[in-house]
Amino acid sequence: MMHAEPIISVRDLVVGFGAATVLDHVTLDMLRGEILGFVGGSGAGKSVLMRTIIGLLPKRGGTIEVLGKDIAALSERERRSIERRWGVLFQQGALFSSLNVQQNVEFPIRENLKDLSPRLTEEIALAKLEMVGLSADVRKKYPAELSGGMIKRAALARALALEPDIVFLDEPTSGLDPIGAAEFDELIRTLQRTLGLSVFMVTHDLDSLHEICGRIAVLFEGRVIASGPIETMLASEHPWLKSYFRGKRRRPVRH
Repeated sequence: MMHAEPIISVRDLVVGFGAATVLDHVTLDMLRGEILGFVGGSGAGKSVLMRTIIGLLPKRGGTIEVLGKDIAALSERERRSIERRWGVLFQQGALFSSLNVQQNVEFPIRENLKDLSPRLTEEIALAKLEMVGLSADVRKKYPAELSGGMIKRAALARALALEPDIVFLDEPTSGLDPIGAAEFDELIRTLQRTLGLSVFMVTHDLDSLHEICGRIAVLFEGRVIASGPIETMLASEHPWLKSYFRGKRRRPVRH
């Protein structure tokens, strides 16, 4: 059962580039144990929010708390400790092209758990690859040799390498065919349930929003204008929500 306790709490967050303000006093909670789908128009700032939470972009104002800690107030050591408790799957996978699949998954383990033996590091990496449905023959392949779906799974295995509490997914089904996307959604849902993960998923995939997201938050003109289950989105009369969830590109049927 999901606890109604925020694992991520964003308050009045302001982020911009030059004269442009991308996030204008954004306030958002993600609850422990949920899959939160984060949607918005192209260029609305969905990925900007995710990257600001994980520290890749600076904020101009507001607060970000993760696991009850104000990120900006942490020492470098405390921040590293928090960062080990989240994993990230970037939009195109962002695997290291010069490392094979196994080495990619081992990378965060070697960086953060330096006392582990090479054998144990390898065993953990292989376990994560098995967890995401990649067979042993894939582990020595390089990213250039993989299909889009395999890249996503390898990147997910790397995101899970340190057994995180939170997983950030940036457009995880982008570029996948409908069958591959449905399988990836099911994998995310299974892992979320079995591992007790909290999942922050930036997406535009209506199937993902319907099938696996317990709640959805909508970014529009720099602010979160709605949050709630899919039923709330479908019932809204806000013009953008109406066109997104009930318009011509309403949910296609996956086969």
